[in-house]
Amino acid sequence: MDQKVVVEIFGEKFSLKTDQDPEYLKKLAEVVDKEMRAVSRQANNLPPIRIGVLAALKFADEYFQLKKDFDEMAELVRKR
Repeated sequence: MDQKVVVEIFGEKFSLKTDQDPEYLKKLAEVVDKEMRAVSRQANNLPPIRIGVLAALKFADEYFQLKKDFDEMAELVRKR
């Protein structure tokens, strides 16, 4: 059952629906907000959309690094 959750990211409120635990979605929003604020401190005067894109690129990089590590581990396990 979908639940409505209101989160705030970088000063903007978002009303979202989720079929997962609302606290999980709030934690995701908190992580995104924290990263956008970190980017904002490093890159003064950028518009929010650019800050969001830079934060998304950081998350994508982390994802691909973790996936690469996982795939390498999985390959090692398969070879055993």
